[in-house]
Formats: sequence, structure tokens, C-alpha cells
Amino acid sequence: MNQKQCLECGEKIHGRSDKKFCTDYCRNSYNNKVNVESKNLIRNTNNRLKKNYKILSELNKSGKTKVVRNTLNSHNFDFSLFTSIYTTKTGNVYYYVYDQGYLALDNDYFLLIKKT
Repeated sequence: MNQKQCLECGEKIHGRSDKKFCTDYCRNSYNNKVNVESKNLIRNTNNRLKKNYKILSELNKSGKTKVVRNTLNSHNFDFSLFTSIYTTKTGNVYYYVYDQGYLALDNDYFLLIKKT
């Protein structure tokens, strides 16, 4: 019978015929290497979303605030990252980072709101 080898370390595998790894350590190590790129993308995106959320929360203490674009830019707010979009019947487009939202107004102003 041809003995299978561990996909991570190459050691011979003992036990069930469908085993792919010799130990839990090798299985975890292999899967961590395989998933590292997607995990990094998700981790970095989540970190940037958290940063956006923190910026909106700190600038919008009252639940409804008006700020200029430069204020958001000075805090390194990333306008490309948000969790949802809400369009009103009148066509206003609100961008949300979880429950903190913003609406672009005229003259580089933004209305910051908190969903209740």
C-alpha cells in the first residue's frame, strides 16, 4: 500500500485513509499559508473601516453635524470605504459606515448623521 505524506511537512501519515496532515499543527500551518493573502485583505479593509467609523463618531457627537471636506481629509478619512448606501426618494445619497453616515452637500460640506 502506498503511504500518503503530510501536505505541510512531508511526513508519513498514519490513521484514516482520507487524512491529509500528520498533526493539527501541520494542518493549521498549511491553511494559514494558503489563506494569508485573503486574510490580509480582510484585516486591512476592516481596520480602515474602523478608522472611518472612529473619525465619523468623533466628529459627530450630537448625532447630526455639518463639517467641511478638509476636516475629513485632515483625519485621513477614506471616502472609498463604507458599509452601505441609502438613497432617499429625493435622490440624496447617504454613505454609511455601520450606523454613522454622511451626505455630500454643496460647497464641500458634509452632513454627518447617526442612524437611530
